[in-house]
Amino acid sequence: MNTLIHNAKVVTPKAPLGRGSAFGALTIMPGMDVEISNGLIAAIRPTDVTSKSPPSGYDDVVNAHGCVLLPGFVDCHTHACWVGDRLDEWEQKLRGVPYLDILAKGGGIMSTVRAVRQSPAQSLMGHLLWRIAEMQRTGTTAAEVKSGYGLSTHEELKMLRAIRGAASKWPGTLRMTALLGHAIDPDIPDFVERTIRETLPAVHAEFPDVTIDAFLEHGAWSLDQTTRLLDKALDLGHPVRLHADQFNSLGGIPLAIRLAARSVDHLEASTPADLAALGASSTIGVGLPICGLHLDNRYANLRAVLDAGGQVAIATNFNPGSAPSGSMPLAIAAAVRHCGLTPHEAIVASTLGGTAVLGLPDRGRLEVGLPADAVLLGVRDERELAYQLGSPIIRRVFISKDLA
Repeated sequence: MNTLIHNAKVVTPKAPLGRGSAFGALTIMPGMDVEISNGLIAAIRPTDVTSKSPPSGYDDVVNAHGCVLLPGFVDCHTHACWVGDRLDEWEQKLRGVPYLDILAKGGGIMSTVRAVRQSPAQSLMGHLLWRIAEMQRTGTTAAEVKSGYGLSTHEELKMLRAIRGAASKWPGTLRMTALLGHAIDPDIPDFVERTIRETLPAVHAEFPDVTIDAFLEHGAWSLDQTTRLLDKALDLGHPVRLHADQFNSLGGIPLAIRLAARSVDHLEASTPADLAALGASSTIGVGLPICGLHLDNRYANLRAVLDAGGQVAIATNFNPGSAPSGSMPLAIAAAVRHCGLTPHEAIVASTLGGTAVLGLPDRGRLEVGLPADAVLLGVRDERELAYQLGSPIIRRVFISKDLA
């Protein structure tokens, strides 16, 4: 199949991902034709403004009318595989009940755990595919989805299989993460030891390349427990990531740096010293600003990471409790307002930054020879993506597998 996107303003990061002041660098090419052949970008060339005839010889011609064409968004942190809802708990939060209090009473993550345990894998996969389709409509062409609502060997494997099944059916790119250190089930004796001794090896046997993640926080996994889990994962050859500093700074950033984790995510409570250390490391700081919008108006200071010479990404954290949205445009708008990013930095953080976290070297930018994962906006200035709030700014989403 041959497709032409005619007269587009191509806006793209370029590899490698920059650091610090160079992080937000974009190549901006107005008045370009982008030719796609069998799902790959075959040419990016100036539009022939002298021709009075419409382009011919293509299966599909999309006239961009000078509007912005970006790489597809890469949502590198979601919990989109779940069933049920947490609307009653949301109303409790609106009345001022702290999230950690809800968690301590068996709500929060544990309420979703109970729903997931009662759901067959096919149902989980169906709910996930529905959410991914919603994410795609707002421009996401690659995403990460975590397990973590199973909290037992059998249930975590069930979730990972559901995510794998969804990945085989969605034309976009889906990466799975085994969030084995999430909540702690008080009804399972020696839960942490069983997770490290039993669940992690079982996941390794079936998913030897999957990334392992943990949630370091009061009421969840302690620093010692998180360290033991992730050290063991590294011994088995798994990449690791870490949720840290959402509510309390408990040593997560130093641990992530020591482990050379792919990313450390949340960072709302991070200290200036830790953010500076993160900026000097190879670990990417991931901000999740929709969580702040929905939960508590607290945000990661991503500006501090960049000012220290680092790299960042932004993601939705799509989940039923603290971030009930899979909209990357919303995350971009919030990151510019609350995390200290410029509009151009937010574009890089939502595309090439996410690919660095997920290990997707051929996504996150528009170049000849790469898969044609792209988003056509309905505006001619890329800064509108961060400026507008809630507008239907996405005109069309292109995914390479659909164009092959």
